[in-house]
Amino acid sequence: MIIYGGTTIIDDFEQGELKPTEWIGSSKEDLKGFPDEVRYQTGFALFQAQCGIRHRYAKPLKGFGSGILEIVSRHDRNTYRTVYAVRFQGAVYVLHAFQKKSTKGVATPRREINVVQGRLKSAEQHYRDKYGQE
Repeated sequence: MIIYGGTTIIDDFEQGELKPTEWIGSSKEDLKGFPDEVRYQTGFALFQAQCGIRHRYAKPLKGFGSGILEIVSRHDRNTYRTVYAVRFQGAVYVLHAFQKKSTKGVATPRREINVVQGRLKSAEQHYRDKYGQE
């Protein structure tokens, strides 16, 4: 059983089933700079990913195929995004966390997509090296 904030969120959970979280690049430090409310929401989404559950606000990041998700959080008229990978069987990889500053629509800026692409390659290599799997 797992309880979060005084509420039971998973009844049938055995210890040891939680996937580890791996942080790529500056993603952990970047996330630490987000407002508390955004960090809590993102942290809960990552926790659910570790349990094999998709957070209700998690959505696939277009152009990356399955297993690459993002959480979009809004706070004080700002938008924050955290991109993570659940495509690896043994771990959840946090690839990028950033504040979207563009005023041109909701699309993820090209430079942020480039960061995700590079970090995904790093995550794939890390997973092969650490977990010995593809």
